[in-house]
Amino acid sequence: MIPSAFDYTSPETLDDALRALADAGDDAKIIAGGQSLMPVLRLRMNDPAVVVDLGRIPELRGVRDDGDALAIGAMTTHHDVLHDPLVRRHALLLAEAAATVADAQIRHRGTLGGALAHADPAGDLLAPALALDATMTVAGPRGRREVPAGEFFEDLFTTAVAPDEILVEIRVPKHTGWTGHYEKFNRTAQAWAIVAVAAALEVSDGRISEARVALTNMASVPLRARGVEEALVGRPADAATIREAAAHAGEGTRPTADGNADEQYRTHLAEVLTARAVTAAAGV
Repeated sequence: MIPSAFDYTSPETLDDALRALADAGDDAKIIAGGQSLMPVLRLRMNDPAVVVDLGRIPELRGVRDDGDALAIGAMTTHHDVLHDPLVRRHALLLAEAAATVADAQIRHRGTLGGALAHADPAGDLLAPALALDATMTVAGPRGRREVPAGEFFEDLFTTAVAPDEILVEIRVPKHTGWTGHYEKFNRTAQAWAIVAVAAALEVSDGRISEARVALTNMASVPLRARGVEEALVGRPADAATIREAAAHAGEGTRPTADGNADEQYRTHLAEVLTARAVTAAAGV
């Protein structure tokens, strides 16, 4: 199909982009990499009057070391997240998840900030951001504000970003020395996750000293698997511990039923994939 007619603007600074949003009011949509928005426009599921393209704003790209955290520009592509040495050293789980996003073409165009702002519960970057306690920096006419990942995702395709605001940066606390793995189940290659699990561990002397586990597509927003984390911390990094902990994966979840899976099957997948993700992260 062909999208409805709209005006297009491609500002070169963040201030100009914010002014474009303010001028358009609620009739504007932001385009980052376009991998989520373009299908929506083609299907006429959204018909904005103005599309604001962030692709020409250099300050929104790149990864930098900011002391105890990494600061990742919202327009940094999945490819760059996957291959950036700072990310691989200090936030390995994020790189592991980026490697599973669609295919190479999508990873070269799609952006971390675009994926997070789109807030598809089946998206692959939401759960890792939650597991790593990321903080989203949002800019608007009232200045900048910080939103923790646990508060950023509000509902299905809904975030804390207001219509006149832009997600500009993702701050990820350094998890140096941690291991990470993202385990994803989908029916066909390059498809959205039916269920996926993001696991990051700190293992010392054969015991799990810290654990962060988050679930993809087990509710309308990503969820931390608190029961799994509590069952892992302080225990030996072995198969028995992981098997017992994975049994808690379905606790507190709200899986939906659709043509891919019902609630019971998704809960089963969460337990199986949690065991696989934690096993891979622990190296056992």
